[in-house]
Amino acid sequence: MKPGPRPNFFIVGAPKAGTTALYSYLTQHPEVFMSRLKEPQFFASDIRGNQRNVATLSEYLHLFEDAHALAIGEASTCYLASPGAAEQIRRFCPDARIVVMLRNPVDVMYAEHSERLVDGAEYILSFSRALESCEDRKWRCGRFKGERVAVVAYRELVKFSEQISRFIDAFGRKNIHVILFDDFVSNPRDAYSKVLAFLGVCESSQCTFDVVHSNRRVKSTMVHDQLRYPPKLIRGLLHTFLPLSMRRRLGDRLNRLNIENIPRPPLDQRLRQRLNLEFSQELQDLGHLVGRDLSMWTSS
Repeated sequence: MKPGPRPNFFIVGAPKAGTTALYSYLTQHPEVFMSRLKEPQFFASDIRGNQRNVATLSEYLHLFEDAHALAIGEASTCYLASPGAAEQIRRFCPDARIVVMLRNPVDVMYAEHSERLVDGAEYILSFSRALESCEDRKWRCGRFKGERVAVVAYRELVKFSEQISRFIDAFGRKNIHVILFDDFVSNPRDAYSKVLAFLGVCESSQCTFDVVHSNRRVKSTMVHDQLRYPPKLIRGLLHTFLPLSMRRRLGDRLNRLNIENIPRPPLDQRLRQRLNLEFSQELQDLGHLVGRDLSMWTSS
């Protein structure tokens, strides 16, 4: 049997650095196919375990069965922090092209804390307290309710120089494309064009550079959990009386009522200064690795 299409490029992270926006932009390109599911997480079994969104090879390949494109890709932000993902991807696709998106480590941790609160992976509302807490977090609801949340600790999440080095060792520098979040936000069209050139596909004017994934805040945690994981009886009634399209529209509308997109409050300046100092050496090492002066991240 002829093997089906497989991904040949991977957006590997960092989290909260624009990966969802880039994924969205690339889905608009006629020569690019992106996995129907963002964040398959298949190659991060070492840190996500059974909590990956896709855990078997057959499920994973199914995501690409409709791909008829020059560039076939997926985006999973946990790959960057995974000690084993680079080597697993190399064995799967030795010539893969890797896109890495980087952001100020302090801002990544702060934004990730907000995201985990929304997703039910974090319960400590204070970022400073969550950052220092060593206790296991447990899922508030859903398939893994009561289980330990399989995520990387905040500080481990942003050891970027170590993480990128693993991908350079696996694929070589020429197959790694690094995007700074600052550049992506200030000129998304230019950053997008450079990604297209890296992937070897044509320039395209079809893309609309909409803002994707602004900061979210849940108004009611209880309502949010019930909407994401309705009780079995409610699920049964909805499946019986409403077609899938109507269920999705209803869920989207209720979610919009309970989630508001608001700017994230500024991080406490004393905490930011302390974290800037803590990560100053990391940023020097990272700057040398990617050939950029990152001192602007410690001056904010």
